[in-house]
Amino acid sequence: MKKLKVNDEVIVTTGKSAGKTGKILSLNRKTSKVVVDGVNEVKRSMKPSQQNPEGGFVTKSLPLHSSNVSLISPKTKLPTKVKFVTGKDNKTSRISKKCGAVI
Repeated sequence: MKKLKVNDEVIVTTGKSAGKTGKILSLNRKTSKVVVDGVNEVKRSMKPSQQNPEGGFVTKSLPLHSSNVSLISPKTKLPTKVKFVTGKDNKTSRISKKCGAVI
């Protein structure tokens, strides 16, 4: 789960949204869930309130389990695994295992 961060480009690997890509909007490390933009969207009805006087339907993205998404390599645009490399200045960076590009 620490391999994923907000604004990372990911692809959904399983489920009804398999093959769709999007950016991570939010992470919940405690439950290992991610919300991906444009993936796993549902329509919910909203009652009229003071903020939304008309009510109606709202489309929202539901969370997916982090094991169902894979990070996309920035260089090859393909799903990849991630490894961590510590540089000379003791900073840890994420590296794509497929192409070796820094993520």
